[in-house]
Formats: sequence, C-alpha cells, structure tokens
Amino acid sequence: MAAFNLSSAFVTFFAVVGPPKVLLSFAHAARDRAPAELRRLTLASTLVAAVVGVAMAYSADFLTSFFHISDQSLQLAGGVIFFIYAVALVLGVHLGGSSGGEEDAHLASPLADGLRELLLPYVASPLAITAVLVESLEEDSLSWHTTIAGAYLAVLAINCLCVLALSRILRRTHQTSLEVLSRLLGLLLAAVGVELFLTGLRSVGVHIAESTY
Repeated sequence: MAAFNLSSAFVTFFAVVGPPKVLLSFAHAARDRAPAELRRLTLASTLVAAVVGVAMAYSADFLTSFFHISDQSLQLAGGVIFFIYAVALVLGVHLGGSSGGEEDAHLASPLADGLRELLLPYVASPLAITAVLVESLEEDSLSWHTTIAGAYLAVLAINCLCVLALSRILRRTHQTSLEVLSRLLGLLLAAVGVELFLTGLRSVGVHIAESTY
C-alpha cells in the first residue's frame, strides 16, 4: 500500500467506521433507552472506541512483531470476521449477546449492557481495527502513528456528533424499518468483508481473475 497522509487516512476510516456504518447500531441501542441514557452510552462507547483505536495505532508494530502477524493475515482475518458479522445482520442474528438464560440477557448496568451491544460493530469493529493496524504499519515513526490516531479520532468525533444530533430520530425508528435496514446494510458489509479478504489473498500472491462485465 502507498503511504497515506492525514486526509486519505481520514477517508479510509470514514469509509469503514463512519456514520453510515454505525448509526444503525445506535438506532437499535436507542429503542429502549431514554435520551439521557443514550447520550451517556454514546459518549462512553466513543471514548472506549477511541482508546482502543489509539492503542492499536501506537502499538501496531509491537503487536504484529510479538504475535508474528503479517499485513496479509490481518486482512484475511479481518475480512472473515467482518463477513460473519455481516451475514448475522442479514439473518437477523444478534452477535455478542449472552448465551445464558433469559435472566442473563441483560447486564446489571445499562451502560455496560449498551457497551456490550455496541462492542463488535463500533467499539472494537474488526474492519476498523484491521484498517488502523494495516495503515499504522506503513511507516514506523511516531509522527505517522500520530497521524493515523488523529484521523481515527476525527471519524469517531463525527460519529458521536451525528448520533447525538439524531438521537430523537433514532429512538423513534420503527422496528420493522430497523430490520429492513439491517439486512440491507448486512448485504453491503458482507461485500466489504469479501473484498478485504480478496485483498489479503492478492497480497499473498493468489491470482484473482478480474470480471469482464
């Protein structure tokens, strides 16, 4: 991959974890939460996502060296995980929930329960973490890692502002509409996961025939 500057890194992160990708997840979380509770959840989840993203940006070289992980492995693993999550959206399956009985369906703390609900799509999005790690590995310098962290934080700030601004609309979105949008977004995200996986295959030398259509 060619080296990115701040603007191109921002565009990359906006595409993989920007408002179009996260507003639907917050709409699901907003259904049974009061406005004040939703605001706390939005701020807390954004803060945790920022900590995770910045930590990945600055520790990318150490983590990949320690675990002997290549860029190609990150792309393949990220593509598979994201594809599984997208297929679950299409099928209406909620990933990350408790597998216990009905009494274990929700955690004691509403905030912790909301963070768990937003864990995979937002707080620790596989595609976002993959993008942060891969872009951070382009250059081993403090300034470059700071650039990647700054671009990621800018996208998270936009996500937070969009959710806060649209919180009333999100709370009033009908369940049927959410289900339809979930399946449509799942189909699109599945394609993104497959594309990331194919990029990893190309990186290891697998020839992928181009479509003639």
